[in-house]
Amino acid sequence: MKTTAATILAGTLFLSSATSALAQVDILDYLDSRYEDTESIAMTLWDLAEVGYQEERSSQLLQNTLAAEGFSIEAGVAAIPTAFVASYGSGEPVIAILAEYDALPGITQAASPVRSPLEDKPAAHACGHNLFGAASVSAAIAVRHWLEETGSRGTIRLYGTPAEEGGSGKVYMVRAGLFDDVDISLHWHASGDNTAAALTSLANRSAKFRFHGLSQHAARAPHDARSALDGVEAFNYMINLMREHVPQETRIHYVITAGGFAPNVVPDFAEVYYYVRHPEARVVSEIWARLEDAARGAARGTGTEVDWEIIHGNHPLLVNETLARMMDEKLREVGGIEYTAEERAFAEQIYSTLQNPLYQLGDESRIQPYEVNLGFGSTDVGDVSIATPTVGLRVATWVPGTNAHSWQAAAASGTSIGVKGAHNAAKTLTLAAIELFENDDLRATAQAEHRDKIGDNFHYEALLGDRDPPLDYRN
Repeated sequence: MKTTAATILAGTLFLSSATSALAQVDILDYLDSRYEDTESIAMTLWDLAEVGYQEERSSQLLQNTLAAEGFSIEAGVAAIPTAFVASYGSGEPVIAILAEYDALPGITQAASPVRSPLEDKPAAHACGHNLFGAASVSAAIAVRHWLEETGSRGTIRLYGTPAEEGGSGKVYMVRAGLFDDVDISLHWHASGDNTAAALTSLANRSAKFRFHGLSQHAARAPHDARSALDGVEAFNYMINLMREHVPQETRIHYVITAGGFAPNVVPDFAEVYYYVRHPEARVVSEIWARLEDAARGAARGTGTEVDWEIIHGNHPLLVNETLARMMDEKLREVGGIEYTAEERAFAEQIYSTLQNPLYQLGDESRIQPYEVNLGFGSTDVGDVSIATPTVGLRVATWVPGTNAHSWQAAAASGTSIGVKGAHNAAKTLTLAAIELFENDDLRATAQAEHRDKIGDNFHYEALLGDRDPPLDYRN
């Protein structure tokens, strides 16, 4: 018979004046009792593998799970059908936990230690967001029970945030004011290591550049045609020349999403999808202006026309060291994970396929040293970190050394290795949230640091402008 939350929490630990340490032990026991629930949610999300703004079943699963635990649900927030806010409790402080659940298109993989694409699945959780969503929900539920059993005042919120992968779902939620009354936000991410290091991220912006030309028979009347693909290729050539003349931290990448259908038909439409990244939002904007100029020049030079649609834009993560050191402490309290013999064999096979791994087998059980550093990824959590003090962690849900957006990450995200890491993330988030509910001084110090870093004259502007959420960007 499955142990219920009521059974776990029926004792007097939470109802008495027991020490915080004892209360933490008890809440961790409660999370252990939810392990199979976390696993079930994570594996269901892994199977669904729904891409950004199309996560209907994934979002509904998380909403239903939280509603069954007494959370009030506000669905379809920020004009996004798959976004939601789940709340429990009342008054201040308001502690938020972020949950993601979108998959990556263009990659597919079975839960196998060898490359095994699934022909019936065009997407996969190669960034581990199935684990992200499941663990965050379990943490929110654990904190909900802690609030109830201790009689503590405050509100725990789970933010269901779609389309992190290039859709900037959280940016629209920030822009809609959904974080305006939040005291602290917590997040985590799947990884190949365990760390609560204070890592910032790169600001980024993306757009689809669409060139329009004139179609003709490529042999009989090429002189009457104007190739939209020529426009894309001229544009790409100019941007590749520009790489020499941008700050070295810049990242520019693109993919041609439409280039024609037959060699003997001059294409009258072509599209290229661009990302620009840099540690500073200001520099991204400056480089972006040059990108737009190049697009205009490419169109003029090839006799075509061009327009573009901004798809997403994220500010860099604003590090809060007060919170990061607290999260590091909680992660070390929880510790790493230990592989079974079967998991070890799986991990060894995966590890043999990795190129230049930064971590070694065995690092899944270790916590990396605390540091303040620059990360080269981008995330819409950056905009949340501007709206409210924010802190996160990474947990070894993948074989050490695995990079995100790889088949190896997708494989591990569908196994017990991934679930074990997610379970540790849920524990760490829970302990951090409880600390924040109980520790007024910690919250005040973190908020003061946030105000100091934002500055008195800062005015928030979303890098994606005032556009509506691009609900069809994955179509």
